[in-house]
Amino acid sequence: MKPIWIVDDDQSIRFVLEKALTREQFSVRTFANPREVIKALEDDAPQVLVSDIRMPGGSGIDLLAEVKSRQPGLPVIIMTAFSDLESAVSAFQGGAFEYLPKPFDLTTAVDLIRRAVQESLREEVAEAAPAPAPEMLGQAPAMQDVFRAIGRLSQSQVTVLITGESGTGKELVARALHKHSPRVGGPFIAINTAAIPKDLLESELFGHERGAFTGAQTTRRGRFEQADGGTLFLDEIGDMPFDLQTRLLRVLSDGQFYRVGGHQPLKSNVRVIAATHQNLEERVRQGAFREDLFHRLNVIRLRLPALRERRHDIPMLTRFFLGKSARELGVEAKRISDGALDRLAQFDFPGNVRQLENLCHWLTVMAPAQVVEPKDLPPEVSGASIAATTAPAAAPAPTVQPPAPGPLPLPDSGGALPAAAALVPATEAPPSWQADLEREARRRLDAGDRAVWDGLTRQFEACLIQTALELTRGRRIEAAQRLGIGRNTITRKIQELGLED
Repeated sequence: MKPIWIVDDDQSIRFVLEKALTREQFSVRTFANPREVIKALEDDAPQVLVSDIRMPGGSGIDLLAEVKSRQPGLPVIIMTAFSDLESAVSAFQGGAFEYLPKPFDLTTAVDLIRRAVQESLREEVAEAAPAPAPEMLGQAPAMQDVFRAIGRLSQSQVTVLITGESGTGKELVARALHKHSPRVGGPFIAINTAAIPKDLLESELFGHERGAFTGAQTTRRGRFEQADGGTLFLDEIGDMPFDLQTRLLRVLSDGQFYRVGGHQPLKSNVRVIAATHQNLEERVRQGAFREDLFHRLNVIRLRLPALRERRHDIPMLTRFFLGKSARELGVEAKRISDGALDRLAQFDFPGNVRQLENLCHWLTVMAPAQVVEPKDLPPEVSGASIAATTAPAAAPAPTVQPPAPGPLPLPDSGGALPAAAALVPATEAPPSWQADLEREARRRLDAGDRAVWDGLTRQFEACLIQTALELTRGRRIEAAQRLGIGRNTITRKIQELGLED
């Protein structure tokens, strides 16, 4: 590993940091001014650069700009005794990894430098193995089953029904099915049947002749004609009006249809992929969806897991979306701390992957620092009730089902693709500490204690912080990250609760 460079005109700061980092087995090189650093960069490079902001013979902000122009991925920590808004803004706008005001706690500074080193090593690994943006991401078993299903369907042209909650990526799967099919040379046409008014949907699907209705001044080709030779993706098929379902069934049965106002039957060679977030079996029972159309669409069914069923994919997806947002906005990609990732992994994400992508775009614009901490997350994530992280239930795997009559078997599948069994977690009794807390609260309330809230809250917070500090061997920043609070918060709480050594 390369050395850490310390740049400060104050010899005592250089000495203290060098000794502390050497004890932590880091190699260190010190400089008294920016000119020495720029000269050294011609022949060498640091793992992390720690620089004062105001020094004789040069500014830390100018040095930051020079270093970033040569090594954009190098983490730079800016130190200053002048903790003003302009300095902080200039540091972060220049791409600083973090801003460290003086005087600083030495343990805090070392922990921050250690985190910057870890980030630098991750950057080196990422740069060493660049890869094109993937179509879809997912390491969870449920997503691997989806990928296998797409692969096995790659040479098939059967109708596919994709089910799953909103935001799980149904259109991405449909595009992947098209891309890896024999129809890849043809068009991929998508239409959301729930987003188009009923009176216009028929014309959108099948087209219309000139004069078919008021405003129809020219003949218009519908989506079925536009998708000839390719794939037509019908999103939210469960919301299609009942009378249009009959016309769709006819097209799926014999490939023929009429434009609105037309008398000449038309044929279109189209593969249909449908998707819905609704339970179509229930819609059939309610009389809102035709049973014969359901069976016609349900040739192969592919269920996409919700994001809460694949929590282990959240860190990978988060980093991918942060990078994507940064490229779209033309800015440096935000990094995210392990504590913030842990908080995201515990959130249920009712909007699934789409919600996570929007959140990453929000963080790219709104997060105040280059490294996203738990405190930087929006209120709906940081303040929401989050799911327990211990032993999450296994995600129900996507099921791929053949139709009952006349199945179209795939190679080596017998007409069905494998699906993992869903695990249903047993209902557990509340943890015992809650019962203990209730008994202690009752005892104090019965005794007339007027400070129950403050007393128990202080004990609760002290217990959490002491436990986290024990696990992290006194490293406050890491303890704060594990607890999901900011480093300033844990420092303040330690002082308020009298936990200082």
